[in-house]
Parts: sequence; C-alpha cells; structure tokens
Amino acid sequence: MKIVELWRYPVKSIGGERLDTVEVDEFGISGDRSWGVLDPDTGNILTARRAPKLLMATARLVDDAPVIETADGDTITTATELSDWLGKRVELVRAGDAGGTFENPMDVENESDWVSWTGPGGAFHDSARTRISLVSNATLADRDIRRFRANVLLDGSGEDDLVHTHVRLGTVTLDVRKQIDRCIMVTRPQPGLDADLDVLKRVIRERNNTLGIGAIVAEPGSISLGDRVIAV
Repeated sequence: MKIVELWRYPVKSIGGERLDTVEVDEFGISGDRSWGVLDPDTGNILTARRAPKLLMATARLVDDAPVIETADGDTITTATELSDWLGKRVELVRAGDAGGTFENPMDVENESDWVSWTGPGGAFHDSARTRISLVSNATLADRDIRRFRANVLLDGSGEDDLVHTHVRLGTVTLDVRKQIDRCIMVTRPQPGLDADLDVLKRVIRERNNTLGIGAIVAEPGSISLGDRVIAV
C-alpha cells in the first residue's frame, strides 16, 4: 500500500486540509487536532455532537494558527468571530499537556445521556491509542474519507491486518493499536456532503462497526504522498 492522500484537522470536530507532506511528532501529525473550541461555561472542549454546526466548516493552519472557512464562505480567525458564527460564547484554545475534557453521549442513538471524559494530552484526540488514523481505498469503497476524518488514505487494501504490528511510512514508525469504532457522526452533513444515515448502517453491517485503524507514534519523522507502508 502507498499513501495517496494526507489530511490534517487543525481544530477538533472541524474539517481539515489536504497536504503533500506532513511532519509527525509524538502526538501525531504536527498541528493535527492542536486547537479546540472551548465552552467557558462548562470548561469542556466542544465536539460536533454538542455543537453540530462545527461540521459545517473546514480549517487550515496559517503561521501555526487556525483559519476557519464556513460552508457559507466566511473566514474566521478569532474567537469573537467564531462565537458570532456559533451563536454562543466560545474560546479557541491550544491543546496542552493535560488533555481536553469532552462530552459525549453514552448511546449514539440517544443523545440525551451525556458523560464527560478526558482525552490524552498534547492534542485533542479521542483516544491515546489513536494519534494517527489510516484507511484504504478498498475499505472506503464509495464512502468519502471526509466523513471519517482519517489522516492517511492508502491505495490498496488490508490495513486491518496491520493492527498489533509496527509499520514505517516515510521516516515515521507507527505502532498500530486498534481498529476504529464508528458512531452516528459519520452520517452528519458537512460541506460537500449531505446527511446519509445509510453510511453507519453499512459500516455496522459490513464491517462490525469499525472502519480504519489507529496508531501511536513510535518514531517521529515525516510522511509524504507516495510513501509506501513497510512492515518493520
């Protein structure tokens, strides 16, 4: 398998940017989920479950700061502008050592039941076992990678067989830890994609509710388009 797309998502729960080359540190792709939208009233980092409108924007990093583009074509660079767009006072915060506190529903079909949980430090990832996510074209089939927010798209098949192995991409070594469970969020609309409830139903039916693999970084370095996945 070789890399055909690289994605970075600078702001938690907001769409990302395609890149040709990325630097990778201990927390994953440099700048990936490095910013979050803080609700100062609760102290939680907002996710699209709590604030669905976050899905209707994309973000890119400019001089290490997020620039957000809404589906309506507006550009947001400050917390004040983001608050106005969301209709709620929020802050843009950089991930720190302690990790962020989030709210998620216990049951994806019943979002009235919410719990708070704390993610790992260094970046606003959901799990300490997924600092970089990968998926293949064969696994995606006709599904759009933007629904699943994977970092690396591979041309080929068989990424599920890499779980519990080490692989090299470019000068980076990854320790592949898990298959990634999916939830209702993959069905939600976002720029260029309509709502599609069948997406999750198919993942549950065809793949036992997993799509893509999650890895942690064993050796930092850089990854570029065209790099091949090599077992080590």
